[in-house]
Amino acid sequence: MPDAIVCIHGRSGSPEEAAHYCGLFPDCAVIGMDYTAQFPWEAAEEFPRWWQVNCQGCHAVAVIANSIGAYYAMMGLSEQPIEKAFFISPVADMEKLITDAMRQSGVTEAELRAKREITVVTDGRSETLSWEYLCYVREHPVTWNIPTHILYGGRDTLTSQETMSAFAAKIGATLTVMEQGEHWFHTDEQMAFLDHWITSLF
Repeated sequence: MPDAIVCIHGRSGSPEEAAHYCGLFPDCAVIGMDYTAQFPWEAAEEFPRWWQVNCQGCHAVAVIANSIGAYYAMMGLSEQPIEKAFFISPVADMEKLITDAMRQSGVTEAELRAKREITVVTDGRSETLSWEYLCYVREHPVTWNIPTHILYGGRDTLTSQETMSAFAAKIGATLTVMEQGEHWFHTDEQMAFLDHWITSLF
């Protein structure tokens, strides 16, 4: 049984989100990771350093990570002594995410290679496509051998269920689908489902 839980928020999140898990796991030290990384290569450097400072002395540690926070965890914490991980709506295939955005925006690899960065609008949000980012993702595929449980929302518009299922099989993770769930679990119903899922597997 873990005695500490590290919570890793997703994009636009905050380490304060960890407070939600204090009530679920009163016997564990719950730590919200306050990180600055915005790129996987930054996470690969920042996350191990953070771990060494904040998890010293912990007997066993579990990780709860959301969305891109899960991807960064896999980039930066794969060598750490994590007992188990819980991924909520993880970014399961970053290369596909980027190439899908390129295709939807009519950007070719040749154009991105030449311009290095191209700003596009995806789902109403401005995003910057980066050739450096795409190359890094291709050159650093995910390697994750930690026992992991994944929660996925059937209405997730970021990652398809097919992609998530393939990812879960690749890393040997269990996959739980909430058909009415979204990428961001936030409604009372979604949070109740999440809480039951994580406490039943912890």
